[in-house]
Amino acid sequence: MRDAWVTLLLLAAFAGRLGAQEDELGIAVGATPPAVTVQDLDGKPVDLGRYVGRKPVLLEFWATWCPICKALLPRIEAAHRRHGDKVEFLVVAVAVNESRSSVQRHLVSHPMPFTFLWDAGGAAVRAFQAPSTSFVVVLDASGKVVYTGVGEDQDVEGAVSRAVTGRVGQGRAP
Repeated sequence: MRDAWVTLLLLAAFAGRLGAQEDELGIAVGATPPAVTVQDLDGKPVDLGRYVGRKPVLLEFWATWCPICKALLPRIEAAHRRHGDKVEFLVVAVAVNESRSSVQRHLVSHPMPFTFLWDAGGAAVRAFQAPSTSFVVVLDASGKVVYTGVGEDQDVEGAVSRAVTGRVGQGRAP
């Protein structure tokens, strides 16, 4: 488990330099993610399945200390302003080098309009094969992965628009 977290940290450090990826990183486009339970920021269990299959979902694997996540934030906020009524925006805070309370403190001083979840044991990281923080997965209304990307230069708006309109075949970040 420790090796997976070290890999996650190393990839996060390089993701900002690489920008959006076309590599086969993370869960495959077209896949349906497995069932996974994480926690809310109060420590209560949350089945991600309660969000999947109703409307499109954007998940970002995120950390308070991630500069790439901070750089990506305006793109995700813009997509949220445009599609927030049609898409569920979830942020999965990874339990690497921080605690649930550090995430809560961060959100008090830096509020964001998304649902925040806590991946204490790395279940979501494993289920979505998240290679780093700033990893974004967009699911369509049926629960299939229609986009994955990593880095600050992702076309979040395009990915979310495709999920909302049902256009497929656009796949990973260019």
